Amino acid sequence: MPVRKRPISDINVVPYIDVMLVLLVVFMVTAPLITQGIVLQLPAADAPSLPQKEEPLIVSIDQQGQYYFNLVKTPDQPTDLLEIQDQIRKILQQKPNAQVLIEGDGRVPYAKVIFLMSELQKTGVKGVGLITSDLKTTE
Repeated sequence: MPVRKRPISDINVVPYIDVMLVLLVVFMVTAPLITQGIVLQLPAADAPSLPQKEEPLIVSIDQQGQYYFNLVKTPDQPTDLLEIQDQIRKILQQKPNAQVLIEGDGRVPYAKVIFLMSELQKTGVKGVGLITSDLKTTE
């Protein structure tokens, strides 16, 4: 009579642990890249400026929260945000890929810059960039 072997009931979990650790690393790397909110194109402060094909639309905000627009008759005078939005809508009808940049005073609260960005995106702007100064000159 042959001797019968008992079936082995152990499960080798080492491959499952290896797969779990690989997935953990993948999720740890990709989690910071997944963001929600306003789409931004933040220029690097140390990078040289890119050549411009056309003059960008620049909306500035000063320390008091007043807005300025570079394409109005008096760009050095404060301009109402509704007027800026109206001007940008008209320009976007002619040039749908016009570049819009925000130039904000460093002392302006971050919430005001975000509010301006969201208001500009409501006008149909596809992406909003931020103008920074050269780090070497602001030390």
